Amino acid sequence: MPAGAGYDDLLRLVADLHEPQLDRHRPLFRCWVIDGVPDDMFAIYTKTHHSIIDGESGLKRLYEGLSTSDRDTIPKPAFALDAPVPEPHPPTPLAEKVAHSIRGAVTEFTALNQVAVGAARKVLSGLLGSHLEGSLPFGAQHAPTNAPLEIRRRFATLSLPLAEMREIGHHFGATLNDVAASVIDGGLHAYLRETEREFAHPFIAMCPVSLRADDDTTIGTRVSAIFVRLGQPRASMPERIGQVMNSVATAKKELGAMSKEAAMTYAVGLVALAGVGASTHLDRIAHPACNLVISNVAGASDIRYLNGARLLGIYPVSAFAAAIGLNATLASYHDNMDFGFIANAAAIEDPTRLADLTLRAYEELRDAAGTAAGRSQRASR
Repeated sequence: MPAGAGYDDLLRLVADLHEPQLDRHRPLFRCWVIDGVPDDMFAIYTKTHHSIIDGESGLKRLYEGLSTSDRDTIPKPAFALDAPVPEPHPPTPLAEKVAHSIRGAVTEFTALNQVAVGAARKVLSGLLGSHLEGSLPFGAQHAPTNAPLEIRRRFATLSLPLAEMREIGHHFGATLNDVAASVIDGGLHAYLRETEREFAHPFIAMCPVSLRADDDTTIGTRVSAIFVRLGQPRASMPERIGQVMNSVATAKKELGAMSKEAAMTYAVGLVALAGVGASTHLDRIAHPACNLVISNVAGASDIRYLNGARLLGIYPVSAFAAAIGLNATLASYHDNMDFGFIANAAAIEDPTRLADLTLRAYEELRDAAGTAAGRSQRASR
């Protein structure tokens, strides 16, 4: 970065680097080291195609590429894979191959049946005018965040104190995810009111759910999703978190009733439908899949280093789903919860202001919970 550049310049650079697609003729990941960050710091920005790895496993690999020691050591890079060791396998009898194929087909059929029955029930309830609960894909109203995607991106960050977020959650009987979704929801409604585009409906947020075991870092994607109705537009923050908690609990109960195969099939099918809607422009007349994406990936509690340099924060820069122009992804690191807001510039021109209003919503929720004031900032290090 040029001399005199500030943190906002770093955010603009990251947004610019995030705009172009990865070259499909090269490895589907790239990494930039950004020098010249204020206060003798540097940043690392990485871009990886979602077909290679999901956020949960990707972040685990990133942390494995850092050290818990402040000595001058450089661990194995996150993208370095161990060479596979071929294991001798005796030839598989034909009968066993046939049985394996049949078991796979039955598993897929069962998964599709689970998904189809659940979807049909939702469609029928909607046609009958029932109030739908649980996971609500394609139940969203058109919001400014559903503006057609253009190439320009905007990026902003926010850091909130992790221990205080847990205190707030404990007060309301909520999880960290509930607290995060509530303050993002409150901040987004406030941002749209401030920009004279008030949204009169609750947002529907797609929330990815990892299906990985704790020790699973294999290449590929193991993820499903729930579609959660957030709070009413003018709800107070205590009311909002209660509404979010109820929606999340119902949606998670539905997902928990599915097998892992059905849960993955459900997510893949919905993403495919959203892509068809965006490519054919049907999403401009039909209900969009959702209004925004809110994702939380597990982080690390201990401090990490790269060749003696301490990692101060990690801010996810996620991908967009079709016709969904706002993604707020958060990752815990040491004492903080770090938020990354990536936005379609046609929908959210100033995500830094959105981050500020999210912080304000958080402070309102904190005050309502009566917790002690903690450190929260816009990560303007």
